[in-house]
Amino acid sequence: MKVKAGQGRVGWGAGGTGADAVARLYDTLAARLDDPGEGPLLMAADAAEFEASRARITEPLDGVDVIIRTSGSTDGRGHLVGLSLAALTASARATHDRLGGEGQWLTSLPVQGVAGFQVVLRSVLAGVRPVVFAPGRGFDAALFARCTAALDPDARRYLSLVPTQLHRALASAPEALATFDAVLVGGAAVEPGLRRRAEAAGVRVVRTYGATETSGGCVYDGVPLDGVHVELREGLIHLGGPVLATRYLDTDAQPFVSHRGRRLLATHDLGAWRGDRLVVRGRADDVIISGGVNVNPHDVEHALATLGGEWVVVGIPDAEWGQRVVAVGTAPLAVDRARAATAALGAAAQPREVWCVDAFPLRPGGKVDRRAVQRYAVGRGRIT
Repeated sequence: MKVKAGQGRVGWGAGGTGADAVARLYDTLAARLDDPGEGPLLMAADAAEFEASRARITEPLDGVDVIIRTSGSTDGRGHLVGLSLAALTASARATHDRLGGEGQWLTSLPVQGVAGFQVVLRSVLAGVRPVVFAPGRGFDAALFARCTAALDPDARRYLSLVPTQLHRALASAPEALATFDAVLVGGAAVEPGLRRRAEAAGVRVVRTYGATETSGGCVYDGVPLDGVHVELREGLIHLGGPVLATRYLDTDAQPFVSHRGRRLLATHDLGAWRGDRLVVRGRADDVIISGGVNVNPHDVEHALATLGGEWVVVGIPDAEWGQRVVAVGTAPLAVDRARAATAALGAAAQPREVWCVDAFPLRPGGKVDRRAVQRYAVGRGRIT
């Protein structure tokens, strides 16, 4: 029988997106960097989530300073990832090195997730408190402009967003976006047309790829951060380096492997090399099998994006095909146009139905909730 190791030592790292949450975490991290002797800090949005997460801990806490739950975009629950301050700070310093130096951050992401957490940690290491952008709902262009204006004019300025936020910010406040030295965009694939529109508006977009298990983004614009190692094994991305987490704390089934003496995170992400740059081609467990043919929804989504709008492609049960490919987008599109745009991918990849939504459901960290989109696709009718 497993012992829930060291539960009493775990402290609550209060999450959220507001100024109070950011200030609390900033002060806590500043103190812990000076004296890391206290027990692990478990990041959670509220006390109930903290207690529920703490009750799931079954693995040892040695080598763990911070506990962050993964988004759960695959299983709906997520894993508790134990990270050391050494790994987290290695990631934060490598980010600043890649971007051109320390600066001031504008933060809009929940601090209980690794992306929001890292914005605060980078700010602590730079010794400059971040400016907090926390609109009540939706995207508040006027508030975003005021927050941007509040940044130190003599410091480099940085921002971290998920693609949906970039889309909204670009539509409402392109001039303010263009004042940042770098806008990091991660958490999901960046549709090429969105990036082109951003760069045409003078926005320096930096695509990030990584995971909670790698202390956040560890590959920027396809190039690993200094110290990060990338391998492709049977088409799946494996990541190594000083940014790796210590272990999962809620299961003894660990995602880490040893290869040629190197410790690696074995991801479920499909990848390929384009020259010396890594191209992420979606998750292996998102692959749709239709009529016995494997369909990568990431490829279908990119093909549809050439017609405009944002797209999520899912497979739903089908008596004849096993799964049929369904495209859900933010713009109406006739099925024949969708099939023409994806014809080069093969007949199995061409969407059989196309449905439209006003906006995609999002998980707390801002990622599109693919499981919710699939539930919608199973229960809704087709656009004609």
